[in-house]
Amino acid sequence: MTSAGAPPATTAPATPDGCIFCGALTSGDDRGNLILRRGPKAFLILNKYPYASGHVMAALNRHVGSLEETASEEIGQVMEFVQAAVRALGRAYAPEGFNVGLNQGRAAGAGVPKHLHIHVVPRWSGDVNFMPVVSDTRVLPESLDTTYDRLLAALGS
Repeated sequence: MTSAGAPPATTAPATPDGCIFCGALTSGDDRGNLILRRGPKAFLILNKYPYASGHVMAALNRHVGSLEETASEEIGQVMEFVQAAVRALGRAYAPEGFNVGLNQGRAAGAGVPKHLHIHVVPRWSGDVNFMPVVSDTRVLPESLDTTYDRLLAALGS
């Protein structure tokens, strides 16, 4: 595993038009694109439009949209990054629980349906996760820059 700021371990394919994940991988600016960790098969990225502080996503480096298209080594590294995210979020935010989920396909709720990723959202009793659904409003107690720095430190990078 490499830390943020390090060059990618593998070259991502040409960026498909509009893919936020491929764009982030090829930009060369991990902090600006909120990439927390890179690996040869996957990466960990902070959600730019989080449901809660610390909302991260573990994604494949390769631009594929279904579990059937993944190699076991790829999905294995994605899950390693999910585990690392849960540990780091536990250290940095002490949540009471987590939502961990994968939406495959637009009908299932995938916002980026052609680039497989898993969401990790820290949760607390009484949090305000209903706000984006009810009023298209996000309530976050800190900036994304602060969240990025806290998680990067908690990941040990």
